[in-house]
Amino acid sequence: MMKKQRILYCRLPCNPIFPIGIVYLSDHVHKLFPETKQRILDLGTVPPLDFKKTLKKCIDEFKPTLLIFSWRDIQIYAPVGGRSGNPLQNAFEVYYSQNIFTRLRGALGGLRVVKDYYSELWRNVNLIKLGFRQAQKYHSEVRLIVGGGAASVFYEQVQYYLPHGTIVSVGEGEGLLQKLLSNKDFSNERCYVIGEGKPRERLIHEFPDPLYKTACNYDYIETIWDEFNYYFEESDFYIGVQTKRGCPHNCCYCVYTVVEGKQVRINPVNEVVEEMSQLYKRGIRNFWFTDAQFIPARKFIKDAEELLEAIIKSGMTDINWAAYIRADNLTPRLCDLMVKTGISYFEIGITSGSQELVRKMRMGYNLKTVLQNCRYLKDAGFNSLVSVNYSFNVIDETFDTIRQTIAYHRNLEEIFGKDNVEPAIFFIGLQPHTHLEEYAFQHKILKPGYNPMSLMPWTARKLLWNPEPLGSFFGEVCLQAWKKNPNDFGREVMNILEYKLGKSKIEQALSAPIVSKNKYLSQV
Repeated sequence: MMKKQRILYCRLPCNPIFPIGIVYLSDHVHKLFPETKQRILDLGTVPPLDFKKTLKKCIDEFKPTLLIFSWRDIQIYAPVGGRSGNPLQNAFEVYYSQNIFTRLRGALGGLRVVKDYYSELWRNVNLIKLGFRQAQKYHSEVRLIVGGGAASVFYEQVQYYLPHGTIVSVGEGEGLLQKLLSNKDFSNERCYVIGEGKPRERLIHEFPDPLYKTACNYDYIETIWDEFNYYFEESDFYIGVQTKRGCPHNCCYCVYTVVEGKQVRINPVNEVVEEMSQLYKRGIRNFWFTDAQFIPARKFIKDAEELLEAIIKSGMTDINWAAYIRADNLTPRLCDLMVKTGISYFEIGITSGSQELVRKMRMGYNLKTVLQNCRYLKDAGFNSLVSVNYSFNVIDETFDTIRQTIAYHRNLEEIFGKDNVEPAIFFIGLQPHTHLEEYAFQHKILKPGYNPMSLMPWTARKLLWNPEPLGSFFGEVCLQAWKKNPNDFGREVMNILEYKLGKSKIEQALSAPIVSKNKYLSQV
């Protein structure tokens, strides 16, 4: 590597979400190598027709010796409207509609989704190649790193699209960059070099090294990022702040726990508050805690309390914040602090309102505890929106477990108010490196060696998890909901399910048969 480094971080086009990954990376490098020149380019803030022109212009001006691309999105098995419409609706219209015209509409919509998906895939690949070629004009030894969420999940597949010599980074990149800039061997980091051998077996499952995370220096970030004010001009943006990394759970469909690692690493409270204070002074009042889970387990309750107490002491009394929250880890004191500090929205990913299915999916939730803790939060004065994620037709779903989920959801509505509980209906997108993928292999749903980046119909139908015998039933319910009330799809699905099936008693939802642990584990 050259002595005087010039690092350009480029976030590939995606929805306008604050690019906290490259912000934290560049801040970390600046603290260790203050002499290193850096620049951030966020193509998420650039009109599509200007992607290539803007990238080339930036490289021509900055002349980087190290080019880092952050790739956030690849797979689009989304349950709601996406950049190309609603892929779930398109798929269900083709697979389950009895009306030939509806099926045709779904097919045409699906073709648009496929076209746009592969267009975006090749656009991003070509942007990376274009940037690399352009940078080579100024420094023949320029290095190329590709990381981010998409590259981490599909790290085995991206090697077939990117130039030889590309360093593919999985998960956190601070350790890799530190060694690279210090001219040290980085082969033991969670990465590999395309063309220099295959990635290590189970690379993504390796634990990242602990990192002492200090407050991001936004005075510095502003000097290296021309589009810095883009996310600060509108008051409706939530700016990301990370309070911890890692998730200790084993939810069968979730890839977070392998990307971030199971070891939870808490960022120092004073550093988190200092970072928030910098943003607060710049007029930011909306914060999103970007942790996989804000309170991942009961042993981290004290850490959450200390953080919220420090926010109160800091004088930031008019903020709003949101997060993913394991509601089974709430306490009356924590709920009081959450309301006092301005919690305005949170998401609960219980997936099912049936304790039996929650156990089978290895989620570790006690649904009875979740209900009680939600009452604590309501009693503390919480009157805002709660989004509850449900993924119907998971492993061993039955009409009885559906009735239990309906009963559970109605209990949440009784606690928070019907208008404040939004059911988000997901059909799980089967992700590589998860227990659900292992289940699919064991039950001959997928074959090892399949391409998880494929959007071909014969693959997509398997990866968009809605297997028979209930697949057709849920397909018809969802089609009816889209037709009747597309602007409130989740609530309409719950209403239709209750009309068709009724609901169980809440006691049935909260209990689960005593089954040996080995049987549950053998499911996935």
